[in-house]
Amino acid sequence: MSAITQQEVAERAGVGLDFVTRLIDAGALAPAGDGTFTEGDVRRARVYRGLEGAGLPIEVLVDAIDRGELAFDFLDLSVYDRFSALGPRTFRDVSEEMGIPLELLVVVREAMGLAQAGADDQMREDELEVAPLIQELLSKAFDPAVIERLLRVYGDSLRRIAETEADWWRNQLALPYLRSGMNAAEMLRDTAEWAGEFTSRIERTLLAIYHANQEHTWNEALIEEIEEALERAGLRSRMEVTPAICFLDITGFTRLTEERGDEAAADLAARLTPLVLRSAERHGGRVVKWLGDGVMFHFHEPTGGVVAALEMVDAISAAGLPPAHVGLHTGPVVFQGGDYFGRTVNLAARIGEYAAPGQVLVTQEIVDRVVSNGIAF
Repeated sequence: MSAITQQEVAERAGVGLDFVTRLIDAGALAPAGDGTFTEGDVRRARVYRGLEGAGLPIEVLVDAIDRGELAFDFLDLSVYDRFSALGPRTFRDVSEEMGIPLELLVVVREAMGLAQAGADDQMREDELEVAPLIQELLSKAFDPAVIERLLRVYGDSLRRIAETEADWWRNQLALPYLRSGMNAAEMLRDTAEWAGEFTSRIERTLLAIYHANQEHTWNEALIEEIEEALERAGLRSRMEVTPAICFLDITGFTRLTEERGDEAAADLAARLTPLVLRSAERHGGRVVKWLGDGVMFHFHEPTGGVVAALEMVDAISAAGLPPAHVGLHTGPVVFQGGDYFGRTVNLAARIGEYAAPGQVLVTQEIVDRVVSNGIAF
């Protein structure tokens, strides 16, 4: 670990020098023989500041540590290097140096789930890692509003992942350890030692899933561009029999997850699965993939898709589940990597978004190709 001064501890932790002195006097921080400190001490200073702000006196915390009931020594482990310290430059400084509008730069902190920043607040080191991307996008004439949306989507998605991790860490690790007879200090040390290797595996998993999603979306965009180019050139042939793509979504699924948790969402998915599988298979369709709040289907021809969609909506309602809404479109699709791509897929998804609860909404192309079979539009 690199040695840092008491002044640097204060600056990097975002606390006053007098607060660090108080921690030393109370025995909460212990400098090395040469009077220097470590990055772990920076993290401890931030934790102590937060706890004191919550009404817990430093002396009480130190007493708990002395009794062996509490511990912060695990903050020296390298896995906690991901906890970012403050850098020397403010948002205003970086805005002026890099030519990034200040109102866009401060969005970085909000995207990270932290309190809104002021122009003269010091930027965190991890926030500084984001600034070059913003600068590059601006140099390519990206709309600042688009960049802001990108940052907020990144932040919202990753925050949900982090919150889910924290929830299972507490319920699957921390609480069982405490119930087994460990005290808080023992539990924190034990889980921290294991966390290093485990978090590395999580990060590799997240990156693998991210790359797979990139492959899917990039292929989707590429194929749509190819289809449009062929159409402009008059080379996109009309197929006599076209498949149908169907998107079924459960109304209010996201709200249900937020209000009742992932367990309720999993129960809903388990009840939904047999209802939709039976109808799809009976009418020449198959599940392409399960989405967060619904399902994507491929049908060999449009009539089967429409009949199955009507059956599924009715069956879901009869089972007492939240109402479903469905969108269907027919046309050429490209199969690649176990998935379907192209304009037909994109239009079916958009149609599904317009459908009202309990409604099956289709395009004119579906109407033109469906053999009546008693179906009315």
